[in-house]
Amino acid sequence: MDMKELRERAELRTVDVASRIGIGESSVRNWEKGRTIPRLRIDQTAALCRLYKCSIEELEEAVKESISKGEGVTSEE
Repeated sequence: MDMKELRERAELRTVDVASRIGIGESSVRNWEKGRTIPRLRIDQTAALCRLYKCSIEELEEAVKESISKGEGVTSEE
């Protein structure tokens, strides 16, 4: 399962995720397309896991899956 599938499973829009964890919507879209790797604070990571109803391990696997399907990764500052 990739990042987009996690979000869709939680029945959230990219704008919902972005506003709830305090980031730009473009960041969420870039993660889902495998363009960038999420660089989140611990509290944001915990919030993302709660939103997606997943463990940190599931989130890590989703990031890897998105990268493998993606358009090329750059580090997100």
